[in-house]
Formats: sequence, C-alpha cells, structure tokens
Amino acid sequence: MTEQFVVIVDQNDRPIAVKEKIEAHRQGLLHRAFSIFILNREEKFLLQKRASGKYHSGGLWTNTCCGHAIPDEEINRTASRRLKEEMGFTCDFEHLYSFQYKVALDNLLTENEIDHVLIGTFNGLPSINTDEAEDYRWVSLPDIVAEIAQSPDSFTYWFKEIVSCKIFTNRFSESPQL
Repeated sequence: MTEQFVVIVDQNDRPIAVKEKIEAHRQGLLHRAFSIFILNREEKFLLQKRASGKYHSGGLWTNTCCGHAIPDEEINRTASRRLKEEMGFTCDFEHLYSFQYKVALDNLLTENEIDHVLIGTFNGLPSINTDEAEDYRWVSLPDIVAEIAQSPDSFTYWFKEIVSCKIFTNRFSESPQL
C-alpha cells in the first residue's frame, strides 16, 4: 500500500503542512476533509456501510463517501475521484457548508477535521468497492434521523454531526432542491 498524505490546516482552513494520513490521525492534527451526500429523485440519501477492515469506524453506516483533501488537488476533484473509487459513479457537487470537529476513534486515532459537506444527485445504482464499503442503501432523512435516535452507535461520528446540523436539516427537511 502506498503512503497517503493529508493537508494539515490552521483554524481558518489554510494549508500549513502535509503529513502522512495515519500519522496525522495518531497525532490528532487538524486536516482538511470532505463528506459527500448523494440524493436521488425520490429524495433519499445514498448511505454506505464502511468496510469492516477500514482503519477506523469500520462497519458503521455513514454518508455516501468521505475522504481527505490531498496536496495540490482541488477538493472537488479529490471528492469526485474518491466517489468513483468507492461507489462507482461521479456527479457534480454543491458545497453546502464546512465545520470543524474532533473526536477520539478506535485504533488510538483521532479525527480532527475541517469537513467540507458536498451535495450531489444520482439516480442509478452504485457499484461499490468492497475494500471501502460493504453495503449501501437509499434512506429518507426522517428515517435516518429515527435510526440514529434508535441506534446511534451504528453510525459514524461525523455523519451524526452533519445530520443534526441546522444548515443540513433546514436544506433537506422539505423538498430538496439541488
């Protein structure tokens, strides 16, 4: 496996360094990331269940695709490439908002990110990469909220943070318009 690098940023999301991905997570360094949410014409979100073998949060349900910005590549380009690698398709994105969070994870890692929430639409069937995702499903926002309330430990931390954000829920609580 080749080394992967992330962009270390300051509190204002300005790049200040590049660090190997796992080492950045061991040290809990603030880095740039993205979370993609794909919606279909039936107003359902495409969720993925992270592969159990992932370096953290394996086996948990989350948004369609997530990843880290990489050095010298625009975040939408990285996001598009990762969506194709993980779920087998690409689409255009709209940047909804960004937020910062920090949480201790399994495997003695810390996720400390400025996460860019990206929204897109797709109406086909994904072709998942089983090294990245072991399952997928289309779910309405009310059902997502109900499932999180009933079984919060089945979902990734960042997914729960995004779904509970007023910017997100206000955008999608009625008829989504992309």
